[in-house]
Amino acid sequence: MTGFIHFIKRQGVVGLAVGFMLGGAVSKLVAALVNDIINPLIALAVNTVNLRDKAIVVRDARILWGDLLATTIDFIIIAAVIYFGFRILRLGEPDAKE
Repeated sequence: MTGFIHFIKRQGVVGLAVGFMLGGAVSKLVAALVNDIINPLIALAVNTVNLRDKAIVVRDARILWGDLLATTIDFIIIAAVIYFGFRILRLGEPDAKE
């Protein structure tokens, strides 16, 4: 058991676990923001009820451009949160060049 505890301390597994949990929470928050606020506003602009249902039908294929747009917005917001969060944390370090 002592070897396992030493491994956890040495490898920073606790910090990784905390980061993983925070990442999941941020992802849920951003998904709620996109699904509950941003997508309905875009849906109003394109005159539909649900943006994710917007599609172009070509023969038997449905190209779900609304779902792709919503997922892209979700990704951009998550990437921005991670980028700016990292920059804020990095600025606190003494050797940061910003």
